[in-house]
Amino acid sequence: MSKKKKTTQEENLNEYENNLMDEQLEADEAASDEKKSEQDADEKAQLIEKLEQEKDRYIRLFAEFENYKKRTSKERIELLKTAGEEIMTALLPVLDDFERALKELERAEDDSLYTGVKLINDKLRNTLKTKGLEPVEVKAGDAFDAETQEAITQIPASEDNLKVKVVDVVERGYRLADKIIRYPKVVVGQ
Repeated sequence: MSKKKKTTQEENLNEYENNLMDEQLEADEAASDEKKSEQDADEKAQLIEKLEQEKDRYIRLFAEFENYKKRTSKERIELLKTAGEEIMTALLPVLDDFERALKELERAEDDSLYTGVKLINDKLRNTLKTKGLEPVEVKAGDAFDAETQEAITQIPASEDNLKVKVVDVVERGYRLADKIIRYPKVVVGQ
């Protein structure tokens, strides 16, 4: 073979090898880019998943905080409504004493004494009423309700229509802001 042909063949072979190498490099780069793109996609998916978890956590925490605010607000309102319950309960015997005193003073002949005690009684009751204290209304002849009344005794009913009904109210009951703080004590017919 001639030298020229050999050189051309070598050049062709070198060129072919270079082309193969370039193609291999391009293929390697494409594979590398594809791998990198897959890694980027995996990282992106992981970040999106983490973001969703954090978002869910934030929403739950926010909802929990809102529930806490509502619960504490409700508890505060209930506390304010019944804040004076202890003092009101302590004043109930005084109200009972006023009722007994007024009954006795009605029998007495001194009207000015009765009027003075009645004024004090009315003033005390009105003051307590403005603070939310109200009597539980129960009269003789009303049906007995075990949830709102306390039966202290049962007596034989003189009439059939008084069976399981209130015969007498021994002690008045009171409620404070829709909560009964003392149940009325009643005598029930049987």
